[in-house]
Amino acid sequence: MKVQGDSQPYDTINVTPMLDLAYVLLVVFILMTTASVQGLSISMPKPSNKPSTEVHEVKIVTVTPEGPLLVNGTSVSLAELEQQLAAGKARDPKMSVMIKGELRAQYQRVVAVIDLCNTLQVNMGLVTGRIGT
Repeated sequence: MKVQGDSQPYDTINVTPMLDLAYVLLVVFILMTTASVQGLSISMPKPSNKPSTEVHEVKIVTVTPEGPLLVNGTSVSLAELEQQLAAGKARDPKMSVMIKGELRAQYQRVVAVIDLCNTLQVNMGLVTGRIGT
């Protein structure tokens, strides 16, 4: 291909516009993939300026790998746990249950305790570390 008025052949291609386009597409791709990542929405309780003087009953339920459930250190079955939680909720409607699954405990048993608390509409929390430390 010859350019008019030039005796030299035109044999180079300017790749700068093609690289600009590639970089723009790369930036758009990176922005779109990071923008589409969705997280979990959690509503955290807001702290109060006044100290709370309310004292409510708290039961610590430990799920052991050997079999029995422990409520504040006492061995119980799932049916006995249900009775204790129902009686505790009758005494104190704002009673809380802390559920602690030991290291080798079956996850199914922890979920059974969570389901029981949901059924009885008892406030609950999961203990992730050692109690008291």
